[in-house]
Amino acid sequence: MDEEKLNLSIRKFLKQVGVTSQREIELAVRDAAESGQLQTGPMTVKVTLECPDLGLEHTVDGKLEAG
Repeated sequence: MDEEKLNLSIRKFLKQVGVTSQREIELAVRDAAESGQLQTGPMTVKVTLECPDLGLEHTVDGKLEAG
């Protein structure tokens, strides 16, 4: 196993996940705000990472504040 190659591949994947996820969240928040459906207070978020080849399923829960 080439750990450097794996690390680079993981970083590239996570960067893509971060950029696309942020874009989708921002669009959803903007749409909700424009339609008057954006509620006050924190928003619950959840991300599930799966890698079927490794039998991996990892979930991260959190809260987002829109201000």
